[in-house]
Amino acid sequence: MIVHPIQPVYNKYSRILILGSFPSVKSREEGFFYGHPQNRFWRVLAAVFQEQVPRTIEEKRAFLLQNRIAVWDVIASCDIEGSSDSSIKNVVPNDLEQILHTAPIETVYVNGKKAQQLYIRYLEPETGRKAVCLPSTSPANAAWSLDRLIEVWKEIRA
Repeated sequence: MIVHPIQPVYNKYSRILILGSFPSVKSREEGFFYGHPQNRFWRVLAAVFQEQVPRTIEEKRAFLLQNRIAVWDVIASCDIEGSSDSSIKNVVPNDLEQILHTAPIETVYVNGKKAQQLYIRYLEPETGRKAVCLPSTSPANAAWSLDRLIEVWKEIRA
């Protein structure tokens, strides 16, 4: 059983909540979300908000908060082989109440189909909120080019 090692990023101004499934090995090692250099999350968000790609954990946290984005994951702990979402078992979901009671979250987004499946199963019954599924920024989602991802992810600015 691996416990999620990264605290959520949010504050009282966060309007958007983006949830992944569970941090990759690289993200767990780095101690922050979307730490794998091939994951396109930071490049996509930087393009959507027309800003420089944040590089350090401090820059990434500041970028999220400046753009009123909260980030966390659906899973608090699970059994997982490496970074493979398809191997996830024995899920314990995160409790989103701390975020939802602090921040005026307008829309919940999930980063990819696995996060969507997990959200619907574990968190939607608790929150009573539907989540909008965006295509995964993972390098495993090779069918989506960076440009296509950016176009669809622009929805978070609406």
